[in-house]
Order: sequence, then C-alpha cells, then structure tokens
Amino acid sequence: MPHPYVLLSAAVSLDGYLDDTGPDRLLLSGPADFDRVDEVRASVDAILVGAGTIRADNPRLLVNSAERRAARVAAGKPEYPLKVTVSGSGDLDPAANFWHTGGEKIVYTTEKGAARARAVGLAADVVPLGAELDWPRLLEHLYDVRGVRRLMVEGGGQIHTQLLRQGLADELQLVLAPLFVGDPDAPRLFGPGPYQGGRLRLVETRPVGDVVLMRYEPTAPGGRFPSAADHHWLALACELAAACPPSSTAFSVGAVVVAADGTELARGHSREGDDPVVHAEEAALAKIAPGDPRLAAATVYSSLEPCARRASRPAPCARLILEAGVRRVVTAWREPDTFVAGADGSGVLVAEGVEVVVLPEFEGRAQAPNLHLLG
Repeated sequence: MPHPYVLLSAAVSLDGYLDDTGPDRLLLSGPADFDRVDEVRASVDAILVGAGTIRADNPRLLVNSAERRAARVAAGKPEYPLKVTVSGSGDLDPAANFWHTGGEKIVYTTEKGAARARAVGLAADVVPLGAELDWPRLLEHLYDVRGVRRLMVEGGGQIHTQLLRQGLADELQLVLAPLFVGDPDAPRLFGPGPYQGGRLRLVETRPVGDVVLMRYEPTAPGGRFPSAADHHWLALACELAAACPPSSTAFSVGAVVVAADGTELARGHSREGDDPVVHAEEAALAKIAPGDPRLAAATVYSSLEPCARRASRPAPCARLILEAGVRRVVTAWREPDTFVAGADGSGVLVAEGVEVVVLPEFEGRAQAPNLHLLG
C-alpha cells in the first residue's frame, strides 16, 4: 500500500540527548538551523509530533517565513502544512499552542482515546485507529484520505524509535550539536531495539552554523510499504540494465539481490560476461551459494518483471527465484509481449506466496535501454 515519504528530523547533543532535565527547553541548534528546519517544513504536506512533545515543549509548528508560505499558496497548497499528533490515551490539553496556530490539525488515537479527545473539544479531526495505535494504518490514512505525500516527523524520541523499529522511516535528518548533556535521566533520541535493518546510508553531511546536519537513508528493503531503500536498489538495477551489451533479440535487464539487513548479496545483468543468453536475475543468483540462509528474507530487485517462460534455458527466472527461496521481488516494468506472448512472471511468483512490488515510477528508466525493441 502507498504511504507518505516519512522524514524524521531531530537535533541531539554529542552524547545523544534531545534535552536536559532543567525547567527550560535546551536549545541544541541556532538561527541558521532553525531557518533550515523552516525550509523543510515549507516543503512537506504534514508535520507530526507526539503528544508528549506537545505537553513538554508546547510547540506551534509553523512555517515562519512569509515568503515560503506565499510560495506554498502560489503552488496551490495550504499556507501551513497539516499538523498531526498521536496519542494513545487522548490526554491532550486543548489550550496548547498546537491547536491554535497554523492550519488544519488531526489527532490519531485509539477508540478509548478518541472519546476523551472529543470530550475536551479539541480543534482537530480525531481519527481512532482501533484498540491500539497502528502506524501502518495511520500512514495509509494520511496518504489516502488526507493526500499527504511528504510527512515530517519532529519528535519525540519515542515516535522516532517506533517508526524506525517498524521500518517505516524513509529518511533521517540528524543535527549534531557541539555540547554534552551527561545526565542519564535526560531524554535520548532513540530507545532500545530491536530495529529493522542494518546500517544506514549517509547521503549528505554539511555544517549549518555551529551544528552539523547528517542525512541518512535506510538500506534495508521495505516490507508492507515500498521504502526509500527499495527505490535506491531498483534504481541500481536500472543502471545495470543500461550497462548490458546491446541486443536485438533480448531485453536489457539489471538485477540486485539484497539481504534483509540491507547487505547487497549479488548483482547481475543480461548477457553478463561470456554468456550471451544469461538473464539478469539468473546471473545475480548464480553468485550466491545455494542454501544461503539470507535468501529466505532477501529481496530481488529487477528492472523488468522476472520471466515466466524463456527459449534459451529450461528454467525461467521466476522459477529460479522460487528455487532460491526468495520471498520478495521489486520490479519496475511488466514484461511486454515482444518475445513471449502472455508472460506473467509476477503471477507465477504470487501464486507461490512471493510478494511482488511494482514501482511504476521507474518504468521509464527500465525501458530506456530497450526502446529499440518497443517500436
């Protein structure tokens, strides 16, 4: 199911704390970074904070720049992003700044919490998610009902932890402040695991005033939702397709096999090496030892739907994927009838319980090295 691009934003001390235990909020960044955050806020459709952050910090969560607000309106967007909070109990102060500044507001809560939130007359849309908070359902609702495509999450640490542990974050923007807190009772950014996935990929680092901004993306394949990592690996498969030796009788395809922790296990492309008929998935899987335990939780990324039938070899790629034990495939493009009529590799895989995800936004990239075959 589609969901918004989820961007986590936070500032921490050098020893990993969000705040100290004093009566006033610890300011971890300065004017230059506040302006950067304002720019990010202006670029998103919604901003989310937890109920604990509303109680502790009483934030307004506004786009402060009049020019940025005007640019949003000129682009057909509301002046301010939708403001979102999450509270299992529904224990929210109707006098908080959150409800009385900016544009529309929405509260996600439980069935019990909804009754409490409505009773105090919050100036917001109250959406119950069931007996417990359900993050995938929340994100689906934001996408499908509220039209949110980019969601900025500003805290607190418990919210960030929950999203990362469930593999629902697409980007982490972390600001590192040049100071130490050193108080074990102070709030930390991330709580204990287990977390899904392995190492994050560093995509940017730059100084902003006296702090340092670091932007990370997960490397682990997505699950219920396509993730930023899925986009990264499928883009790589499309790059591999462009590296195939040209052919007038076969498609150019690239493939990458990625373990659940984001480790690349192998890659391949059509007509790789000295084999003029090898397929991309076949080339990649051949580089992994049969029975490798990581295959059961791995994802195969292929620029073209794995073939269900082929003339050059007895085993099509869909069958090779099943025999390897892989249970998830991400592709950009369904196989046309150019060489094999009625091919349905995805149907073969789905019939055997494999999850197949198609990301049509990559179709153009996957087709690019094959345009001479498509008429």
